[in-house]
Amino acid sequence: MVIEVGREICGNPATAQSREWLVTNGIGGYASGTIASGLSRRYHGLLIAALKPPVQRTLLLTQLDETVTYDNKSYPLFTNRWVGGKIDPHGDRQIESFRLEGTTPVWTFAFGDGLLQKRIWMQQGENTTYIRYDLVRSSLPVNLEIKAIANTRPYNTLQEDLQFTIHTQKIESGVKLEAPETAIPWYIFSPGGEFSLEDTWIQGYDLPLERYRGDGDRDNHFHACTLTTSLNPGDSLTLVASTQSQVNLDSKEALQQHKHYEQQLLHRWQATPYLNTEKAPDWIRQLILAADQFIVCRPLSHNPQGKTVIAGYPWFTDWGRDTMISLPGLTLSTGRTEVAKRLLATFAQYVDRGMLPNVFPDGGEDPAYNTVDATLWYFEAIRQYYQATRDRRFIAELFPILADIIDWHCRGTRYNIHRDSEDGLLYAGESMAQLTWMDAKYGDWVVTPRQGKPVEVNALWYNALHTMVGFARKLGKEDREYEKLADQAKQGFKRFWNCEAGYCHDVIDTQKGNDPRLRPNQIFAVSLPQSPLSPEQQRRVVDACGRSLLTSYGLRSLSRDDPQYTGRYGGDLAHRDGAYHQGTVWGWLLGPFAIAHLKVYNQPDRALSFLTPMAHHLHTHGMGSISEIFDGDPPFTPRGCIAQAWSVSETLRAWQVINQHRKV
Repeated sequence: MVIEVGREICGNPATAQSREWLVTNGIGGYASGTIASGLSRRYHGLLIAALKPPVQRTLLLTQLDETVTYDNKSYPLFTNRWVGGKIDPHGDRQIESFRLEGTTPVWTFAFGDGLLQKRIWMQQGENTTYIRYDLVRSSLPVNLEIKAIANTRPYNTLQEDLQFTIHTQKIESGVKLEAPETAIPWYIFSPGGEFSLEDTWIQGYDLPLERYRGDGDRDNHFHACTLTTSLNPGDSLTLVASTQSQVNLDSKEALQQHKHYEQQLLHRWQATPYLNTEKAPDWIRQLILAADQFIVCRPLSHNPQGKTVIAGYPWFTDWGRDTMISLPGLTLSTGRTEVAKRLLATFAQYVDRGMLPNVFPDGGEDPAYNTVDATLWYFEAIRQYYQATRDRRFIAELFPILADIIDWHCRGTRYNIHRDSEDGLLYAGESMAQLTWMDAKYGDWVVTPRQGKPVEVNALWYNALHTMVGFARKLGKEDREYEKLADQAKQGFKRFWNCEAGYCHDVIDTQKGNDPRLRPNQIFAVSLPQSPLSPEQQRRVVDACGRSLLTSYGLRSLSRDDPQYTGRYGGDLAHRDGAYHQGTVWGWLLGPFAIAHLKVYNQPDRALSFLTPMAHHLHTHGMGSISEIFDGDPPFTPRGCIAQAWSVSETLRAWQVINQHRKV
């Protein structure tokens, strides 16, 4: 699939700045920017290296300021926005088109009768970025000057200290760069052209998206070196930025390797027997490639092949909850069962007191076990893995861990997470602890307090118990206790039904009683394989969510009729956290809604229609991927991360479930 836009987007500074691109390297590093080739976030850069994969991400190469001289006229190909609002130069005016070839961004710049193409990709498994220029058309030679703008700061900070120098040294075919802030040197290579060394801080880059988010909006970067060359029609020039001292400078070969890698991803998906890829539209093929961007290495001392999932780009790391929710769509729906197994095995090593960790901090500190649902999503991910593979041996290996998890939940673990013997339901929470996915908290302000018995947690608990019944029977183990617990949970779940409203309470047994607000969490009581609700109740849940929460790109986190509903996400952290789960639309919920709708109405074409707006969304925000969140009010402007793992995953998984149903 080729996602492409022309001058109607590229030539408008506002729209060109609102479209972003992303390339990744499979170890946590990435490159990202706007199609205007200008900075709008602190997270933008051409080489953001994961120095301790998948974390310790560090901005090394910020951008390349390219200027073409053709027929004695100069054409800047880059765009800079400065503090105060001035834009200079306007390189976006030279952009004829922008497209994605797979996940590779491609710019076509026009100047007179000349056309220059630029591609960016990363080497899998390395902190290495390739930038290739091809002179497609001209009637005269073209002179190309490229200024390398560098930094050495953590990817999520701003550069305020200008009292140091990034030391540069010419080496064969390039420049070596070192700074006191980094533990390792890095390099800029090019097999063509002439390098000259520079030593200048450029101050006052304006970052409008940081300002929108209420954060610091001014940054500074270092002009490290300049590359100059001359190109004739048909010539190409490649610049490589890397933490490796030896790289492949044959860009044609490196690009072919990258294309082959993506072709293999598509081939694996199409060749997987348990998947139905017939009638797959191009936008689903694009998501197969997008899914791969989130799967990264997390080497462990006892398992150097460990895998994890980056929750979202550009700022999230790997989260237990996001990983378990995303795993089936990112791996099983793409035919990569071996990756699913490695992910499940990796996280099995972190189970502690019956809990999976929620956060692996970016600095590599000990993980935090502040989640009630990540562990329950782990059961569902394992169930789906077994359904796809029938890997009985692996289930036998995990069964003692799963049994121990159930035992811990029955007797009680961290944060007062325990099974209530009165109704068989899970209770979770302590004061100031946010344990569900609706976890926004600003200082002492708990935005969505859900201490008690959350509806989705208990839908997951009921399904986890059924999963244990099935696994016990397959392995010849005792299943009666799990069956008894499941029956008690189903009976207890009746307490969630709000007869007056005609849908489920969001949380019961809170300090203020039962919470009747209409939120999307109850959709999982329908979409999960085992529902504790009657068929009529399932239909009413789907209808209620459809009428009040459904948008083109997901479900609102709170009904528009609620007095606390907030329809626009933005501002400083307090305002953003206040809106995060109070009306903001979440893309990942669209998949479960479509599956739930299929379940109660058995209309696959109608269920698929709920997913199709995502095809249009792939041309906006993070091009080729799906955003984290959207405004609750029309036109549902995308916000948050430009590429979110569970948004991509659940869209892919839902499409596969529904398409399989069409085949049957």
